[in-house]
Amino acid sequence: MKYFLKLIRAKNLLVILLTMIGVAYFLIKSNDYQKVDFHYFDYFLLIFSTLIIAAAGNVINDYFDVKADRINKPEKVIISKFMKPRWAILWHWTFNLLAFIIAIYLSVKYETLLFVFVHLLSINLLWFYSVQLKKKLLISNLIIAFLTALVPLLSVWFFKVLNESRMPFSPFREESWSTYLDYSFVYFLAVCAFIQNFAREINKDIHDIQGDLVTHVKSLPIIIGKEKAAYLTIILIQIPLVLFVLSYYVFDWIHLNKPTLILLLLSGAVNFSSALLYMVKKESTLVWINHLMKWSMLFGLICLFSNSI
Repeated sequence: MKYFLKLIRAKNLLVILLTMIGVAYFLIKSNDYQKVDFHYFDYFLLIFSTLIIAAAGNVINDYFDVKADRINKPEKVIISKFMKPRWAILWHWTFNLLAFIIAIYLSVKYETLLFVFVHLLSINLLWFYSVQLKKKLLISNLIIAFLTALVPLLSVWFFKVLNESRMPFSPFREESWSTYLDYSFVYFLAVCAFIQNFAREINKDIHDIQGDLVTHVKSLPIIIGKEKAAYLTIILIQIPLVLFVLSYYVFDWIHLNKPTLILLLLSGAVNFSSALLYMVKKESTLVWINHLMKWSMLFGLICLFSNSI
């Protein structure tokens, strides 16, 4: 069980779980003055299907990554060491099939192809990423960043489907009434998640150069060098703070309470400290920068729960 949880990246799945719960909590609590339609069981199914798609992606990625992992992180190799490869394939297909069935149920119930489309897109992107796209320059990093940002957006689309009617409005037909929620902060966090994870993937590639060379992966650090890739990472993780300052203080389209503001500023401060750390210690701090980015993203996640305090 321990190795299975490591294989599916249980910690990463926990982050997805908290993100989707956090988005629902934020949207419901920050719209007390409106009637928000929400179906707990169906949302649970959406969360569950998202989790098992991510788990399936982690399994198949490790399946095709055994050779590189034996060089980059031999102590973390699970497939072929603690699990037979055929079992990994079986888990991958089982998880994806179950998730697709859930997507069909949700799409039929709410009369939209959105859930089927997003689930199929995610399943296929994770498959092609593991098989081929991870060897392409920047494409692999962009795919992981995109799928990360897709998690909060999927939650938003669930609320849109339930609350925004596609029927012609009639004051006499309640099913034609729509509730338009403010999704701007969730969109902002999704953009920040994309940027942060794009930077984090580049940072991880810096540490995986040895294995990537053996498996002929064209990562950015291999093409432009470790130092330039590290500087790009540092620059990218400063963008969320700049976006926050512009959106809150300049354009005034995000409205938050003080605890949330403090958390966002802390997140930006952690990223800024990463830049200072690298300027002083250079390459020896890259592992620490990776940990600091995790803390920065954690503060962003907590924001979803703090805005109702």
